[in-house]
Amino acid sequence: MSDADQPTCSQCNSNYPYQDGSLWICPECGHEWSVHQASEGSANDETVIRDANGNPLQDGDTVTVVKDLKVKGASSPVKAGTKVKNIRLVPDSPDGHDISCKIDGFGAMGLKSIFVKKA
Repeated sequence: MSDADQPTCSQCNSNYPYQDGSLWICPECGHEWSVHQASEGSANDETVIRDANGNPLQDGDTVTVVKDLKVKGASSPVKAGTKVKNIRLVPDSPDGHDISCKIDGFGAMGLKSIFVKKA
């Protein structure tokens, strides 16, 4: 495959993804996608946000936090197992926090989808 045919990462726009079997892997952000998705290119304009298990998320879903998350300015972390109801997806967030939500005891905050699973 020539350099002109090599895809860029859809998450961080890195020019350095490599192919491993049937997957493309970005060494900079760790994003993985199938060879089929890479050949489609930008034909699919809608970005699908997936949880830690690969399940697609939608606005209004309830998710569960999969690991303790430190919160800046808070004395305690968001504990693993915390349920978060009525999430809102923010696909083009510049800081990578693609879920906007309210968590009891913490208030409004952003979460990364890799740290939650669909409930």
